[in-house]
Amino acid sequence: MRNHEVTSHDNLLTSAGHLREPGWSRQLCQIYRRNDIKAPKFRIKEWDYYLVLNEDFAGAFTLSDDGYIGLQSVSLLDFKEGWEHTETILNAFPMGKFKLPESSKKGNIIYRDKRLHMAFTVKNGERRIQCAFGNFYQGKPFSCDIILKQPPMDTMVIATPFKENKKAFYYNQKMNCMSASGYMKYDGKIYRFNENTDFGTLDWGRGVWTYDNRWYWGSGNTMIDGKPFGFNIGYGFGDTSAASENMLFYDGVGHKLDDVTFHIPKDSYMKPWKFTSSDGRFEMDFVPVLDRAAKTSAIIIETDQHQVFGKMSGVAVLDDGRKIHVKDMMCFAEDVHNRY
Repeated sequence: MRNHEVTSHDNLLTSAGHLREPGWSRQLCQIYRRNDIKAPKFRIKEWDYYLVLNEDFAGAFTLSDDGYIGLQSVSLLDFKEGWEHTETILNAFPMGKFKLPESSKKGNIIYRDKRLHMAFTVKNGERRIQCAFGNFYQGKPFSCDIILKQPPMDTMVIATPFKENKKAFYYNQKMNCMSASGYMKYDGKIYRFNENTDFGTLDWGRGVWTYDNRWYWGSGNTMIDGKPFGFNIGYGFGDTSAASENMLFYDGVGHKLDDVTFHIPKDSYMKPWKFTSSDGRFEMDFVPVLDRAAKTSAIIIETDQHQVFGKMSGVAVLDDGRKIHVKDMMCFAEDVHNRY
């Protein structure tokens, strides 16, 4: 059944290490345990990624254990000045030693080395991002202390298998519409978030991937008619015949969409895009502002990423038929090809 909603609480994986019930849910119903995985440890990928965004600037923060490589990353983006910088620390063969939590609901992640100290903490309906990054860019340090408020609300959770490998799976939660307060500091400038207008998003992922994947993902949050509105759209990753990850969020309630297609200009990521939907419930125009592009090639590891930030305008339709009119909403959409 297309867009099968999972509501039962059970183990994510069977005793053979296969995904028990592919589909989507509003919360983490299925229980992930790293020890239930039957694939090699070096193939396990676990990460927490936060994006905190407003019209003028953004910060992105990653703590991850991707099996034979760890990737800890911070990005600062200044849309008004038209620049961004991403700094990444790589670790060889972490394979579980970072002990990332098996649920997004509890557990803290603390990473520390000579240059970077970063912590993601969860407590009492809040998420906190703290970072001190020495020699972040042009010899200057970066720091931040950001609070994201997480009220009771629907999220997007998807459990996706891979046709090529029964022991490969992708268990992912996207958490939109968390109001953001706090600051980022770089080069004597303080970037301050306003909890009345600014939001953060969590991308929480655990799984075992196949080697070569290309995916499309987009997300954004804003206030519309005094209520938090957000969206999560994406495809291309694994076998999504059971469910898509496309959802709208309005005033804490999730509204499930069918398929959404990204229409990206072939000759430039910075030309206007379009988004269309099979059910007519997500029809948008997207005007890029900044392309956070990154390309890496190192023997068996190859990545080509374009995370494009810009302004979205158009119409989204809720489950009851109500139309949400979006105008110049700052958000992002990405095209990523990874081999690792």
